[in-house]
Amino acid sequence: MISFNYEVDFKLNSEDQTATWISNLIEEENYKEGEINYIFCSDEYLHKINVEFLNHDTFTDIISFDYSGGKELHGDIYISVDRVRDNAKDYEVDFLDELLRVMAHGVLHYCGYKDKSDRDATIMRSKEDYYLSHRL
Repeated sequence: MISFNYEVDFKLNSEDQTATWISNLIEEENYKEGEINYIFCSDEYLHKINVEFLNHDTFTDIISFDYSGGKELHGDIYISVDRVRDNAKDYEVDFLDELLRVMAHGVLHYCGYKDKSDRDATIMRSKEDYYLSHRL
């Protein structure tokens, strides 16, 4: 089950449609959907988590905690709406497109995709682009 939680004054316009899109991504990657919680928050909220749990004193757009077991995906995905909004402006893309990219990014990590090397980041970006082009 995919759930959406809000720690800021923001709400997805179409939670059901977005959940179906994420479910389809998971199925297409040959995984099973477990409990995946999206938590939309502010820069300050996510920065605190980044410092406390990862010892990184930086702002970021997403932090995902993976509790998956085998082929069943479970986890908490924290997304800074502030950072996504700024990144959308910087990359000159629509806010919703950037938000969905980040949402897919978190789940793709659960599916085993990495992004630390240039090669892995290219593969990850290709997957994000693919799923963005196949959204409902």
